[in-house]
Amino acid sequence: MDAVLVDVDEDGRVRFENEEWTVPTLQERRAIIHAARGEVEALTALLDVMDRD
Repeated sequence: MDAVLVDVDEDGRVRFENEEWTVPTLQERRAIIHAARGEVEALTALLDVMDRD
């Protein structure tokens, strides 16, 4: 299942596209963390390329 995370609040609740605020399940939390780490790595690589002189 693909879901688009739209927002997260200070209490750890999440809002997925076209859904209301919810507390993510353990599986959802793990998936969010895994995806976020992948995005951080991709953005870091992008910054490395763009910062080259």
